[in-house]
Amino acid sequence: VQLQASGGGMVQAGGSLRLSCAASGRGFSIGAMAWYRQAPEKQRELVATISSRGTTSYVDSVKGRFTISRDNSKNTVYLQMNNLKPEDTAVYYCNAGADTGTAYRQYWGQGTLVTVSS
Repeated sequence: VQLQASGGGMVQAGGSLRLSCAASGRGFSIGAMAWYRQAPEKQRELVATISSRGTTSYVDSVKGRFTISRDNSKNTVYLQMNNLKPEDTAVYYCNAGADTGTAYRQYWGQGTLVTVSS
């Protein structure tokens, strides 16, 4: 299973970005998906999760601004980020749990940089 993230970039405070992450491969079933982020010199932080049935959760700092969604037909998860703040600047990583038939494992995308200027 491979995860390919895209959609990062540079935006001014108050702007919006939409991240996408597509899972590819053969013979797998995707379960929960999530977005994490890691700012310089900080630990990786869980930003948002979405279950296979669409139940979502968010870290308090992004509630009301970020929306996680998924398209199961495309094995893709999205993160719509509105009203971005400089403190949202980080590398964003997608994560997915996948059942390959022999094991359930966690997979990571390569990361996409989001830079928010003040």
